[in-house]
Amino acid sequence: MTDTRPPTTPDWLRAELGRADHAAAQGAVRDAAHLQATAARYDARHKRVVVELANGSQFAFPPALAQGLEHARAADLAEIEITPLGTGLHWPRLDADLSVEGLLSGLFGSRTWMRQHAARAGRATSAAKAQAARANGAKGGRPRKASA
Repeated sequence: MTDTRPPTTPDWLRAELGRADHAAAQGAVRDAAHLQATAARYDARHKRVVVELANGSQFAFPPALAQGLEHARAADLAEIEITPLGTGLHWPRLDADLSVEGLLSGLFGSRTWMRQHAARAGRATSAAKAQAARANGAKGGRPRKASA
């Protein structure tokens, strides 16, 4: 004898199916908010890479900040490819790649690259930096770390 009753759906599966519409809506919002590059060019006059985004905004950055672009010639910087999903930029002549999300977050290269870049910036000297150091020294110098 064959059982003709419809199979019962487990509670956990019904709960997951109930969340499907909500998950799809969240995915649509995430996709709409995800910033994708639609165009990129090198502005030789201002020495900046300019990236236009799907949401209508644009941003620019000096190539000297970016890993793989720091010593590039203008002709090499001018040839920029956008990845098919618009999530990255590629310079074929330089074999350099940067993510749009990373650039917008201020990440211009690998963790090691960023650490080295920060170290170079910290060693920079200027009249303003020297004046601030003197003013801080007049106040007693850098505060001591609180002991644990």
